[in-house]
Amino acid sequence: MAIRIRLDHVLYERRMSMSELADRVGVTEANLALLRAGQARALRFTTLDALCAALACQPGVLLRFDHGPTDSDDDDPDDDTVS
Repeated sequence: MAIRIRLDHVLYERRMSMSELADRVGVTEANLALLRAGQARALRFTTLDALCAALACQPGVLLRFDHGPTDSDDDDPDDDTVS
């Protein structure tokens, strides 16, 4: 995936634990762990809003776009475009 979540970096800067963030945001630590590991397929704007409020940051601090191929480039068998 070309969009990366920089949750570890921001938590380290804020000296905050995952459990503290989970309590403040109202999500489970398991869901935060999926975000942190880059395994989440979606992120609701309400969750992003709560993360930014709890971490006192802008969305651009949490999200980073990496240029290059995405993980799903070869996943669609119905995609007949040529690279």
